[in-house]
Amino acid sequence: MKTRTSTILLAFNLLFLCVNSFAFQAGIKDSLPRSTPEAEGVSSRGILDFLDAVAASKHELHSFMFLRHGKVIAEGWWNPYHPDLRHSLYSLSKSFTSTAVGFAVSENLMTVNDKVISFFPGDLPDTIPPFLAAMRVRDLLTMSTGQYPEPTWSIIYQDSNWVKAFLRFPVVDEPGTKFMYNSLATYMLSAIIRKVTGQNVSDYLAPRLFAPLGIEGMDWETDPMGINTGGWGLRLKTEEVARFGQFVLQKGSWKGKKLLPASWFDEATTVKIMQEAGLPEAKRDSSDWLQGYCYQFWRCRHNVFRGDGAYGQFMVVMPEQDAVVVITCESHDNQPELNLVWKYLLPAIGGESLPSNDSLATSMKRQLASLSLPLPVNTWEPASATNISGRSFRVSPNKDQIKAIRFDFSQEKYTMTMDIGNTRYDFRFGAGTWINGETDRIGPDLFYGAKSHNAGLNPFKVVGSYGWKDQRTLILELRYIESPHRETFICRFKGKKVRMELVPSNNPENGRRIVKGKILK
Repeated sequence: MKTRTSTILLAFNLLFLCVNSFAFQAGIKDSLPRSTPEAEGVSSRGILDFLDAVAASKHELHSFMFLRHGKVIAEGWWNPYHPDLRHSLYSLSKSFTSTAVGFAVSENLMTVNDKVISFFPGDLPDTIPPFLAAMRVRDLLTMSTGQYPEPTWSIIYQDSNWVKAFLRFPVVDEPGTKFMYNSLATYMLSAIIRKVTGQNVSDYLAPRLFAPLGIEGMDWETDPMGINTGGWGLRLKTEEVARFGQFVLQKGSWKGKKLLPASWFDEATTVKIMQEAGLPEAKRDSSDWLQGYCYQFWRCRHNVFRGDGAYGQFMVVMPEQDAVVVITCESHDNQPELNLVWKYLLPAIGGESLPSNDSLATSMKRQLASLSLPLPVNTWEPASATNISGRSFRVSPNKDQIKAIRFDFSQEKYTMTMDIGNTRYDFRFGAGTWINGETDRIGPDLFYGAKSHNAGLNPFKVVGSYGWKDQRTLILELRYIESPHRETFICRFKGKKVRMELVPSNNPENGRRIVKGKILK
């Protein structure tokens, strides 16, 4: 059954690549032009080696796109992820907020030297400390506000007015002198854009950036006051991120039109502040997080820069090579993920063109078309499975507010119904395959529980698959496929009782919860 499923999947993905190529040729959806690696001076062998190294690593990639000379030379999605899906970018969102500031500066609505307090006269503390008074837009852009500790985590979970809370947070160092990563500083840039334009960042960028680049259907989280979060929360398709990377590489030009002055990107993508002073050179040379910070972009080794989001969302821009690499992922150690780019993809880039290699190019296309993430093991049904189908379990009080769980089995498909608070959620799980669904239930997330969390986003697309570990243990895997994360439900049945572990992939140890239930009579 698994072999036949894999064969069907490979055939479908090859067909999809052909359809996608036709769509590009027909000019659909503003697709980037496609080419072959060798035609653009890149070795297919290096891309194949990269894919093999990813498969052997602990990194779970969801999508990958490689551009050279403005053309897509390799692209792949690990099933169940696919090209039409948006993906949470986490802090890669910051680079878009920075670009919104660039547009506002170019339109003379603000400058990077404007004082932060000048935009918020109604939200200021009664006494304005000298360091707060000195804080500039530039200091927000460069993560050098002087605040300590980093304010995001204490503010977004407790306060409804994030602007006012930020302006009351201690500023212990002179702004502009010390780097400290600060996602709420980027949120403040978003709030400033709202002040000077009367629009959210997403609406302000729509005619200036998104529409010209053919970016549509995006969404962006908001705070409790309806302001885009700025530092996180943007969801885009992989190719849309690639278009943005190409736009940045071209320093604000798109299809022969200058949308934003090149001088902005000269300013925004060069080092403004170093992360840690006085580090040994050997330590600095081994880290892509110690090469200097720009305006919401990171410098990398090899004279490269990037947009960077938690769990491995990367937009890597290589000016000297005229290349862009985009990766969406769930990784818990991002330096080794970038090391794979440096080890395999960067050396694969050569001159303007290389001799064609049809055999190697075909192998690469086949491998890209057959990418897939593992399904839960054991799709057989134990005899005990019939005992739980159609049964409901009353759940003991728990932090997730789950009141009841029900399991229904029919035609190699499980439906799990969960009563959470006053809302009922249904999730479907396939045997040896993924079943698509949609839900309003918030899944695993770095900012789970923040005020107004996920406000501004559309319902979440999910896929589910199941497998039996043994006679008593049912594994249900639910992937939130517009985010990096998934949730695994490990259900152990014994007599009339069930013990369910809820395991979020972004925090499998400390985030693990257990609920217990008993069959309702």
